Amino acid sequence: MGTAIVWLVDAIVTLMIYLIIASAILSWLFAFDVINHRNRFVNQLASFLDAVTSPLLDPFRRIIPPLGGMDISPIVVLLLLNFGRILFMQLLAGPLIALLG
Repeated sequence: MGTAIVWLVDAIVTLMIYLIIASAILSWLFAFDVINHRNRFVNQLASFLDAVTSPLLDPFRRIIPPLGGMDISPIVVLLLLNFGRILFMQLLAGPLIALLG
């Protein structure tokens, strides 16, 4: 049971990292006018990524101002997610697996 919980936490954090990266890349593509919102699929994908990643990014966007028009909150969130994942694996995964099996 403990191994499954550790795997699930790691998978969720990894998925969030990929979604934040995809959201950042999509926003760059919009900014450089490579793609636009008129395409229905692209618009739905952008809405989905925004809905999934905004709960993590919005608190940092309120605190960290854009630097030169560039939003660096995804970088900060990615660093914190990786830090949290490493901390979880180093400190809590072993005892959780030992406790729950």
